[in-house]
Amino acid sequence: MDMGTAFVAVAGIGAWYSLRSHRIRSGESLGRGWRHQSSAPQLDPAQPSPREQELQKEVEGLRERIHVLERIATDGRPAKALAAEIESLRDA
Repeated sequence: MDMGTAFVAVAGIGAWYSLRSHRIRSGESLGRGWRHQSSAPQLDPAQPSPREQELQKEVEGLRERIHVLERIATDGRPAKALAAEIESLRDA
């Protein structure tokens, strides 16, 4: 292989790599034809994904738990004692 052929081969590989990495970064499909197209279902952007719905349910459950814990922590305590304990925790 002479120097000119080697240069053309290296330039071609570099161009291919550059195009491939640009497509990966931009999120385009990497291949051509039906075999390489994304088979993931297209979701409606107005509707939250199943994962987002699951996370929303989990957050709601955690909020309910926090509400119960706050009620337990504040029941039967004088307001001044509770405020002093909160302030001492802030200082720590």
